[in-house]
Amino acid sequence: MSATIRFGTSGWRAIVADEFTVANIRLAAAGIAAYVRTLPAPHRVLVGRDPRFLGEGFVAEAARVLFAAGVTPIVIPDAAPTPAIAYAVRTLKTSGSINFTASHNPPEYNGIKYSTPDGAPALPEATNRIEAAIDEIAGGGGHDIPSPLRATDPFETIDVKPAFLARLAELVDLKAIARSGIKVVYDPFWGAGRGYPCHLLRQAGVTVATVHDYRDVLFGGHAPEPSDELLGAAKKKLTEIGAALAIATDGDADRFGIVDADGTFIQPNYIIALLFDYLVETRGWKNGVAKSVATTNLINALAEYHKVPLYETPVGFKYIGALIDQDKIAIGGEESAGLTIRGHVPEKDGVIAGLLVAEMVATRGASLGAQLKALFAKVGSFFPVRENFHLTVAQKAAFTEKLKADPQDLGGRKVVSVVRTDGLKLILDDGSWVCYRLSGTEPVVRAYTEARNEQDTKALRSAAEKFVLS
Repeated sequence: MSATIRFGTSGWRAIVADEFTVANIRLAAAGIAAYVRTLPAPHRVLVGRDPRFLGEGFVAEAARVLFAAGVTPIVIPDAAPTPAIAYAVRTLKTSGSINFTASHNPPEYNGIKYSTPDGAPALPEATNRIEAAIDEIAGGGGHDIPSPLRATDPFETIDVKPAFLARLAELVDLKAIARSGIKVVYDPFWGAGRGYPCHLLRQAGVTVATVHDYRDVLFGGHAPEPSDELLGAAKKKLTEIGAALAIATDGDADRFGIVDADGTFIQPNYIIALLFDYLVETRGWKNGVAKSVATTNLINALAEYHKVPLYETPVGFKYIGALIDQDKIAIGGEESAGLTIRGHVPEKDGVIAGLLVAEMVATRGASLGAQLKALFAKVGSFFPVRENFHLTVAQKAAFTEKLKADPQDLGGRKVVSVVRTDGLKLILDDGSWVCYRLSGTEPVVRAYTEARNEQDTKALRSAAEKFVLS
């Protein structure tokens, strides 16, 4: 029995049959149950999953541990999007949820994500207490885990889909999409989003074509990540039917991928900026905007243009979720394809992201490329890039030391500001920037760069790489 269960920016993830074992699942569930029992009664926890291998069995195991520990489990029998589970936590007023998902990670992974009673990903104050409970139980040899009941013992179940779709229909102008006559392609990547955005659009009278719309626990043999290089089938279908756009979601449907009418992948940084501008324009929401420290400064420029407050958070959607919960922002997003909006769940939602983009294209009557060009004309151009650099153990140790100092220059350019909200962010004298974040699980450093034109972006990327490897 392992005591190495640690909750990162989005829960605990590990390889199935390596660290993600039944023994560790029971240990994690017992730790969550111990935390939940410190919250106000009644102690009820939703237990859900994405479509990964053995998910049904893992849900049943966690439910039995919760029940035996005095916490009432409410089981979601079918695979469900993470944001749909989050919405159910809020509407049912449960003590949170246990969600078996590894999101966009490769198929050999699974994970446990605990969300608190507000439906948001657990903040460190909660996960630290859960980890402490897990360590205490593991230190006692796991004897504090109540004996599970039989696999056949019945638990309360719930279908989270109807209520979630009803809420999305309130937040998105489906009639506007239908009136425009546009066609849409949806790629759920064999994941939990199957039957969600396509159902709403078809119900509204929109022509929708889908790809990868069946369960495959191997996700086609790769990670269920809606990135440019994996969206070939969606792009092909888009051309075949003459669609205005293709939308995609990852394994648990909390992240999005968007393809324009001409087959161009529009990176999440730009989608967040476009939707921010669109929501201010159509909803009149000017209470604020949030972005992670690694997300484009196009958001900063738009916040200044629209005269709304800007919040820059550490990486991890839980920090943006807290601002949504407090109604401080109209939209919050991360460059890693996570966003949500005012009045919705404080959790990443790839389903609503895709629907809102369809609404925006339909309402504005212009392609995403044309809209982005207009946005650049309004506030200036921005060219963000993210790259991963794989390090040897020695290189990682050396770079870890290097991160402790405040560089005075980068590639001959003066550093005018150093930001340590998350990792090391260097602001250069022309407004371009680089942000470095070390992976906590592997010898990799993520380098985020952004300059105001493509030529400067190339030079900045080169300087950023040299700083890492020199």
